[in-house]
Amino acid sequence: MADRPEAKRRRRVEETSAGGFVLAADGTRQVVLIGRQTRSKRIDWCVPKGHPEGDETIEQAAVREVFEETGIEAEIIEPLGTIAYEFAAGKILIAKTVHHFLMRQTGGSLSLENDPNHEAIDVKWVSIDELSAILTHENERRMARGVLEWVERN
Repeated sequence: MADRPEAKRRRRVEETSAGGFVLAADGTRQVVLIGRQTRSKRIDWCVPKGHPEGDETIEQAAVREVFEETGIEAEIIEPLGTIAYEFAAGKILIAKTVHHFLMRQTGGSLSLENDPNHEAIDVKWVSIDELSAILTHENERRMARGVLEWVERN
């Protein structure tokens, strides 16, 4: 078999992110989502999340990222689970693990002003009943089912 450039071995890098679904403080069964613009100019709707900085725990990173990307202050209720996937970025294969948490709003208001990297281009509250139709990625839609189940139990 011929040696194809795309079949050459990529350097593998592991990354960790944390974020989650923040329930609105007013009890309206809504969570906050962010919109990120893709290279093709489409908007992907997803939960706020990002990488831990310094010696942050994943829980601290999740709370900070939510605030930076949405303006919402939150506290963690419980872990929802993790998603692991791989993707190529040039000559690098990135193995990413994303830790998702269920959170509740403790303060703040919707804003993109605190996002240092300006990754989000929009932010909005969404009914938990509409999450499966709005979230772009199937892996986050699976996590959203855990949010709905928790709300129905509590």
